[in-house]
Amino acid sequence: MRPELSEYTPIYSGKVRELYAVDDEHLLLVASDRISAYDYILDSQIPDKGRVLTAMSVFFFDALGVPNHLAGPADDPRIPESVLGRALITRRLDMVQVECVARGYLTGSGLKEYRANGEVCGVPLPAGLVDGSRIDPPIFTPATKAAVGDHDENVSFERVAADVGIDLATRLRELTLDVYSRGADIARDRGILLADTKFEFGRTPGGELLLADEVLTPDSSRYWDAALYQPGRAQPSFDKQIVRDWLTGPDSGWSTDSGTPPPPLPDDVVARTRTRYIEAYERISGLSFADWPGAAA
Repeated sequence: MRPELSEYTPIYSGKVRELYAVDDEHLLLVASDRISAYDYILDSQIPDKGRVLTAMSVFFFDALGVPNHLAGPADDPRIPESVLGRALITRRLDMVQVECVARGYLTGSGLKEYRANGEVCGVPLPAGLVDGSRIDPPIFTPATKAAVGDHDENVSFERVAADVGIDLATRLRELTLDVYSRGADIARDRGILLADTKFEFGRTPGGELLLADEVLTPDSSRYWDAALYQPGRAQPSFDKQIVRDWLTGPDSGWSTDSGTPPPPLPDDVVARTRTRYIEAYERISGLSFADWPGAAA
């Protein structure tokens, strides 16, 4: 008989994920259907989103060939039935308090910083780049890990080195760019561009760095359709851009600087977002989401 979720001790709850203690060496990592935007956790949820994030992570943890924190399969008997398909058994690690971001294309906060001073996180870039310009070679643009409701802050490599030491900072940069390159190659073969992504790493008691948390999901990555790619404009993406666009559009009646939480999402926005997440998983993995444990038919 599978355990109940209540049998495990809750130790952390973030914007999307929750952590429970399984034993002294293992954790239960649960991905919820919550969705966040503009530093708010929305009242609306996206059905099956947690399962998509989990399925995508499992696919990439296997495909990347990089040591990671997984400690059991998606149907591990230690996973309670109530969270089957959106939970994983992982190793306990000493997490490095750095958001390890890689950018292969210029957009988002990187574009804003580039327009202000011609660089991103202290990395100078050529003049004349536009929204969506390719960055070759990709760059490491780390950020601080913010509390729920706060902004992650882009920082320089030198700042990371000052915080965690030059040796660890250098290793984080090497691993981040290596994993990004592997993931970008896999996505490109499926007609998808990996614009940017963020990783988290943790250390074992012996000091080995492992890829942890989620990896290359639509929550942590910007995926663009290669067939529609056109520098100089916002790119159609496989993530929660549908939600962002509705919130900042005229129909929501809400503004990012209003100081108030966003309104609930309309049913059609919820449905289109769910479809987009599933499409990202199926196109990149080549697998059917309907076959994933616990997924709705």
